[in-house]
Amino acid sequence: MDLLRKGIQPAGEIARVFPMSRPAISKHLRLLRRAHLVQERREGRNRLYSLNPEPLKAVDAWLDQYRVFWPNSLTNLKTFVEAEYAKETARDRAKHK
Repeated sequence: MDLLRKGIQPAGEIARVFPMSRPAISKHLRLLRRAHLVQERREGRNRLYSLNPEPLKAVDAWLDQYRVFWPNSLTNLKTFVEAEYAKETARDRAKHK
């Protein structure tokens, strides 16, 4: 999907980037197509793939309601880690005296 953020890509170009067989790449692209995350267009013998951002927008909107929890959680984690580090440092100093 990262490749498709840059724009439309032929299946062959996508396959060249990955150390997988072409059938494996085709299977992955088929799954992405079924999930409506990519769109396929045929031009002659070539299959061109492009990113479909709509399902990702829906996921982003759903996740947005949970993002409010992250700042507090990260602040609490930072406080905890700093307190634990201070305790360990104090213990180490006491051992070395």
